[in-house]
Parts: sequence; structure tokens; C-alpha cells
Amino acid sequence: MHFNQTNHQKRNILVVDDTPDNLRLLSAMLTAQGFEVRKALNGKMALTACQMVLPDVILLDINMPGMDGYQVCQQLKADHKTSEVPVIFISALDDVVDKVKAFDVGGVDYIAKPFHGAEVVLRIENQINLRLLQVKLQEQNFLLQQALDDLKASQVQQIQNEKMVALGQLVAGLAHEINNPISFIYGNLQYAGQYVEDLVKIIEVYQQEYPKPTPKIQQIARDIDLNFIIKDLQNLIGAMYRGSDRIQEIVLALQHFSRHDEAEMKRVNIHEDIENTLVMLQHRLRETANRPAIVVVKDYGNLPLVTCYASELNQVFMHLLNNAIDAIEEGVENGKWRAENQFPDEAMGNEAWGIGNQSSPPQIWIHTEVTDLNVVKIAIADNGLGIEESLRSRLFDPFFTTKPVGKGSGLGLSISYQIIVQKHRGNISCNSSVGKGAEFAIEIPIEQPDISSQFSKSEKGLGLGIREMESREAEEQGKQGSRGAEENNNS
Repeated sequence: MHFNQTNHQKRNILVVDDTPDNLRLLSAMLTAQGFEVRKALNGKMALTACQMVLPDVILLDINMPGMDGYQVCQQLKADHKTSEVPVIFISALDDVVDKVKAFDVGGVDYIAKPFHGAEVVLRIENQINLRLLQVKLQEQNFLLQQALDDLKASQVQQIQNEKMVALGQLVAGLAHEINNPISFIYGNLQYAGQYVEDLVKIIEVYQQEYPKPTPKIQQIARDIDLNFIIKDLQNLIGAMYRGSDRIQEIVLALQHFSRHDEAEMKRVNIHEDIENTLVMLQHRLRETANRPAIVVVKDYGNLPLVTCYASELNQVFMHLLNNAIDAIEEGVENGKWRAENQFPDEAMGNEAWGIGNQSSPPQIWIHTEVTDLNVVKIAIADNGLGIEESLRSRLFDPFFTTKPVGKGSGLGLSISYQIIVQKHRGNISCNSSVGKGAEFAIEIPIEQPDISSQFSKSEKGLGLGIREMESREAEEQGKQGSRGAEENNNS
């Protein structure tokens, strides 16, 4: 806003007329009224004068050599700097067509010659007052927009807090309910394996002591394929061990992903958090009826421990990886695989990413490194459809989404932006080309300044959930260990 806003200041009026007598007359009249007047004899001089000092109002003649008043006004309105300056045409042309053209090119008023001094002054003051009102309106609109943005941000934060509370309760409940039975199974598998070995030994001893069993025993042994069962029992027990281990890994990854017992900032292993997030998304990475399995290419650098809010950073990884999977699936649905585009082996450049051909599967690439500025960079890229340039500037706005209705809330990237930029003093950016995939790059400092912040409602809820869960698990496992020891002694 270039307009002067204090009423006691002299208003700057630019008078443009190729007749010196008219310039002197208008200049003397307006100066006597307290205005600061500048003069220009032609259109080029007027444009130069506007660039040097922006006037509050322009009085513009129409008939001038070289560049007439209409052309001058058009150039003024085409320039962002001068487009809002009121232009009052003042001319001897009094035809309706001339007046219509003057308003059509951007003029705000029209004074016909010969003019009255009082009329000119009143029309100038009227335009100055209108401009003042416009400036105030723009300021109020700006404040309203700022208030709306703040409201949206607070809504996003509230939704995030509620989601974190719900996630804490869900994790605590699931981990407790899954851990108890799997602990019983895992703990008793050792005894089951020992019992099976003992039974197999007894059968083998029977076969040695009684090499010629009765016909009935021989028939049963053939019916159940006794030799196969003896050989396969160990494989069966091993498979049960592996299944139990897998379930325990998933529960552990869920606990580490949520990090709900770690409300404060602490030093964490970023690679471990990324791996835990990938475990949570294994069901989306597997092969489906419509596409092959999504390959995750990891290019991990040598990262130190990073001071951060681990659970919230995991949310960012989850949002970005989910979006990458969504982009790949959308690309598969649209059938836009291109033979000339190959997935890169090294860091993504501006034009490097491609969707790939049919022999190159859908891929997500994760790259981490430490930059020269003592900052950790995590880049997550996909070879999906990419994002149009016109949309990239709004990606981090609350409730904005490029996904179809019902598939996205528009909160994931907005929440990620708040977590990275506001809570970690970092940066998150997007680099993409339509049809060639997208890359989201996160940069956060390795060390954060000491922050004595109060726990949010979500962080408290999550921390309480994990502590209660761990306490119950310890009790259950203690009871189970006692029962197992008792059974062992009785046997």
C-alpha cells in the first residue's frame, strides 16, 4: 500500500498536460490548496515520475503527442506498482464516447475543460478519501484473513491433539491385548517344543525296542504318515516361533512409532523411526491385484542422533509415505507408465524422477544425509503422477487436498508443516514435475535449543497410556513366568 495515510501530510498530485499554461494554472491552484504538485509535459515523463515517487492522484490530459492519455493510463494500470493510483482525466473532449473510453481504460473520473477550480479540488479530495477508505478496507481484509488462517491452524492443532489422544489409547489397548496372548503362546512354545521332542524320542525308542509292531499299529502309522509327521514337527514349531516373533516385532514397531511415552524432546535414531513407520505400512506396500509390490529404495547416510519430538516426527514420515503410496496407486489407475522415464539411482534432481516403464516397478526412494549447516535432511520421493506447479504453493494449507473427495482430509501436510517448521524450526519443501513423480524434503537441526514446554493434552494422554500398558504387561508376564516354572517342576 503506497498511499499516504496521514491527513496532515501534503498529498502528491501529478499533473500531466502538454500545454504549459494549463500546467501552470493547475499547479498554482492546487498548491494554493495545500497539495504538493509535480508536472509532466508528456506521457513518458509521467510514467518516469510515477516510478520515482508514487503520486496520490494523477490529473491526465488525453490529447498529447507521442502517447495519448488513454495509452498512459493503460500502462499505469498494467504496472502493479501504479495500478491502484487514481487517474482523473481532464480534457477538452466532451463527447460521451471519449468519456466511456476514459473509464474503460481505468480512469476513475472525468473533468471537461474549461473547468472550475473548486470542482477540480473537490473531485481530487473525493478520490483521496475513496482511496483512504480502500486502504482501510484492505487492512481489515488482511486482518480478517489472518484471523481466519489462525483459526484454521488452531483447528488443525486441535484435530491433531485429538488424534494423538486416540492413537495413544488405541496403541495401549492393542499392545496390551495382543501382547498378553502372544506372550502366552511364545512362552509355552518352548515347553511345547520340548514335549514334542520327548514324544518323538519315545516313539523312536519304541521302534527300536519293538521293530515289529502289531498290524493295527502299522496301519495307523501308514494312515497318519508317521515318518513325515516326525520330520515336519520341528519345521512346524519353527514356523510358530517365526510367527510369534513377527507379531512381537509389529507390536514393538507400533509402540516405537507412537513414542507416546516420550512427550519431551530427546535424541533419537531417525533411521529406526523410518523403519518402524515402514513396518506399519507393509500392508500397503505389498503386491495387489492392480499393481506389483512397491519397492522401497533406501539411501541412508551416516546420521547422528537427532533431538526431536519423536512421535510427531513419525507422524510426518507416515503422512509423506502414505501420500507417496497414494500417488503411485493413482498413477497405476491412470496407466501412465512411460518407457523413457527411469527411476534414478542417485539424489533426485529437478528433472530426474520418472514413473518408469513396465519392467521398473513402482518405487519409493528414501534418502538421508547431514548437510553442511549441521542439519539433517530426509527426502522421500515417489515415481507417481507428480503435482502440478499451480497446486504446490497450496500443499501445506489446512484442508487443501489434491485427492478425490473422500480420500483425503487435507490435514496431513498441514500438520507435517506445523511439526517441522514450528515445533522443530526446520523446513519442508516439495519438488515435482507432472508425470515424473514428487519429492518431499525435510530439514531439521540436529540439536534443538532447550525448550521447557508444557506437555500437551495429547502427549500426556499418550504417555499415560504406554506406562499403564507396560505395567500391566509386566504383571502378566510375571504371572506367566511363575506358571511356566510351576508346570516345569510338576513335569
